[in-house]
Amino acid sequence: MPTRTLPAQPGAFPKAVPFIVGNEVAERFSYYGMRAILPTFLVAQFYNPAHSPGLDALAEARANDLVHSFVALGYAMPVLGALLADWVLGKYRVILYVSLLYCVGHVLLAAYANDLQGFRVGLLVVAVSMGGIKSSVTANLGDQFNRSNAHLLPKAYGWFQLAIDVGAAVSTAFVPILYARFGAAVAFGVPGILMAVAALTFWLGRHRYVRVPPTGLVRGIQLTFGHAEGRAALVRVGLIFAFIPVVWALYDQSVSEWVLQAAHLNRQLWPGFTPLPEQLQILGIVFGIGLNPLLTYRVYPGLARLGIRMTPLRRIGVGMVIVAVALAVVAGIQHSLDTGGSPSVWWQVLAYFIVAGGTLMVAVTGLEYAYTQAPKSMKSLMTALWLLTIAAGNFFLALMNNSIVSGGFFARFQGANYYWFFVGLMAVNVTLFAVVAHFIKEKTYLAAEEDAIA
Repeated sequence: MPTRTLPAQPGAFPKAVPFIVGNEVAERFSYYGMRAILPTFLVAQFYNPAHSPGLDALAEARANDLVHSFVALGYAMPVLGALLADWVLGKYRVILYVSLLYCVGHVLLAAYANDLQGFRVGLLVVAVSMGGIKSSVTANLGDQFNRSNAHLLPKAYGWFQLAIDVGAAVSTAFVPILYARFGAAVAFGVPGILMAVAALTFWLGRHRYVRVPPTGLVRGIQLTFGHAEGRAALVRVGLIFAFIPVVWALYDQSVSEWVLQAAHLNRQLWPGFTPLPEQLQILGIVFGIGLNPLLTYRVYPGLARLGIRMTPLRRIGVGMVIVAVALAVVAGIQHSLDTGGSPSVWWQVLAYFIVAGGTLMVAVTGLEYAYTQAPKSMKSLMTALWLLTIAAGNFFLALMNNSIVSGGFFARFQGANYYWFFVGLMAVNVTLFAVVAHFIKEKTYLAAEEDAIA
């Protein structure tokens, strides 16, 4: 289908937004559904099938290594997907074609649930596919807006984040039950069905999208790296994004390290209800669903009325501090376990609540910042650089767990010290961020217009 550019509807939410948001709900179900059970599945199926207590720590470190390596690859691939979308194929084609490959990856996971090598191939395909469309989906959302409805863009990204949270919440609650009752093949297969639904939903909106044509390979390179404006934008945004990987290094432990920690806790939330370790991840998602509109429609406007303007960089900085507080709570839980205690899972509930608020302040703001601070030819690429911060944080976690497995430098950071290390790391990170952010001058661009708003 030839690339078309349609005018964005002035002053209102574009009609394409529901298809983009609906696609995201189903795609995030597929991703978070398989990821919810991944750490415990790897330990039980491949790394410690005999459930030997003496192998627990080593098996969990190996599982964390593979999980974070998978996530790192998935969030590194958006760079390639962004270049294809911005320069060669356009966002629509990249999203549609790679969505179909995504479905193949889920089929492989279900088919090779008893074969580690085949399973790793499935993870590779899912990571490449998820990463290939990730930056294009968020940039495609921004493309639907122009100056007349640009004031609705923060709310659109808020709804987009809500779609992520809803898809993730439903799958995190549902897929662990499938795994417990029907086994790994069914648990990994159902998310594949939802990925097919995601692809179909996106295709159904094909006549409603504003499609920004690709610039062409040579022209894209010239616009990105040959002009001072593009280079300046890369430097401005890159300086901010350099501090974000530490946020993800802390947050992404909540879907791996925290899950494995939960297996050792007193998980009774109330009499008669003891959730599975994998299901506890839903807490962060549910809290995110509640806190997202609260921050957008109450907290930020309320602070503005008090004369406290929560600029994007201020939101990111405060979010970093809050995420560190959550890790301090988890460190306290681990200290109790290390000393023979049996802490209540309610402490993890508190940690999930805190980390949800802090991460929302960084994640929603970061997606908006990545889009608005990028010139027209760099929308997907800049969004990919944002996602690359997630890859970097998980790559560090993978290296750290690999070092623990091999008895390397980070082997000294086990138990509660593992988490306290990250609390200290964030303290240094947020201090440096505050210094650099003070000197950053923001410049906003909209895809429908060539001019910038300083």
